[in-house]
Amino acid sequence: MAGRLTTEFARTEISGVTAPKLSPIPALRWWIGGLLFASTVINYVDRQTLSLLAPYLKVQYHWTNSDYADIVIGFRVAYSIGQTICGRLMDRVGARRGLTLTVVWYSIASMLTSLASGFYSFIGFRFLLGAGESGNWPAATKVVGEWFPKRERALATALFDSGSSVGGAIAPFIVLGIYFRWGWRPAFLIPGLLGLLWLFGWRWLYQPPEKHLRLSATELALIQAERGDIHSRPTGGTVPRWKDLLKLPQTWGIIIAKTFTDPVWFFVTDWFPIYLVAKGIDLRSGLIAVWIPFIAADIGNFFSGWMSGHLIKGGWSLGAARKALVVFGGVGVMLLIPTVLTTNLYLITLLFALSTFAYASFSTIANVLPSDVFNNESVASVSGLSGTGAGIGTIIAFKLVGHFSDARQAAATHAFDPIVIVAGLVPFLGMILVLLLVRNTKATDEGLVREL
Repeated sequence: MAGRLTTEFARTEISGVTAPKLSPIPALRWWIGGLLFASTVINYVDRQTLSLLAPYLKVQYHWTNSDYADIVIGFRVAYSIGQTICGRLMDRVGARRGLTLTVVWYSIASMLTSLASGFYSFIGFRFLLGAGESGNWPAATKVVGEWFPKRERALATALFDSGSSVGGAIAPFIVLGIYFRWGWRPAFLIPGLLGLLWLFGWRWLYQPPEKHLRLSATELALIQAERGDIHSRPTGGTVPRWKDLLKLPQTWGIIIAKTFTDPVWFFVTDWFPIYLVAKGIDLRSGLIAVWIPFIAADIGNFFSGWMSGHLIKGGWSLGAARKALVVFGGVGVMLLIPTVLTTNLYLITLLFALSTFAYASFSTIANVLPSDVFNNESVASVSGLSGTGAGIGTIIAFKLVGHFSDARQAAATHAFDPIVIVAGLVPFLGMILVLLLVRNTKATDEGLVREL
């Protein structure tokens, strides 16, 4: 009780001066979650611009698929390195300041891409965009760990992660609408402004729970009740070293969860329009195929978050509830494989939609595991390491996609068949490794990681 009174006193005084009494905002943690969702939507609209314009830019600048792969890899190199760096940044300076810096960075980079004049300038601007955008997931994962009790973390993660699906779904209407009216340069410039507008809401609303003047005592108690590290570990403790984190099998399981799934998703986000054209489908008539898999992934995010929480309420352990969705996702993504047998737009759309639904179910758990397994001062660092693993996997995958799709152009509508088959199998392998590595071990007993 004394601890709560101390917390309340700290939240009502600033520099020794009593702050004006402000009425609490009901369900404030979900408003914070809404801001993370909006940030992720904007993040994805900005990054989707190039993939949507790629079929037209390839013609204008005479790029091969390998050229396009190199441009996308420029983004991925910065994104993969930036995930680890930004994860450590968020743990050191906090999500409020850290996310502000990265959103400003990638918004400016997106707008500057409108000045690109060819292959190398596109690589340069995409590299800058990737460096800035890499901060979103480590920051959002850290915020979820700070603001949500464990039974709500999967749903909160689903909320912000669904922004990638929504952003991908609405991007064609925004980007192609601007392109067909004004050309490709405004199609990069205008979406870049969205992040700067978002910052006004973030700076106004976000603070850590213990410092937030609009958070009710009841909601604070709810957050703290299930956040096991709040009393057992000092706030602002030492951030563990990367080498210490990498000694733990749980860290590697979380890295694998992202490394073996995200490249499949990024194949959809960055290559899907080119894949459809290779299948003989015109993008104007096939617009439905571009956005429906994103909507399916959005639904998969929420299904996974809801189902995991439902299983926990039904008496399942945290680990069992999370792993059930990992199995569902790892098996479900294999529905990509039958697409090699058809060129029918509607069947391809259905199979990709079911696969992205399954992927998103797996991905939601992959994103929530750092806050489930690690103490708060390590969450963003582990999330960043997993993002770096996913980035490296994606770079390798994209280089292979560019090479084999060029080499198999004579196969016409079957040019991407081996790529899609591998994309359907890799998450299944990742599922097996996650089940083996993410479990209670001696490190759990020693308090280095939380019990699942």
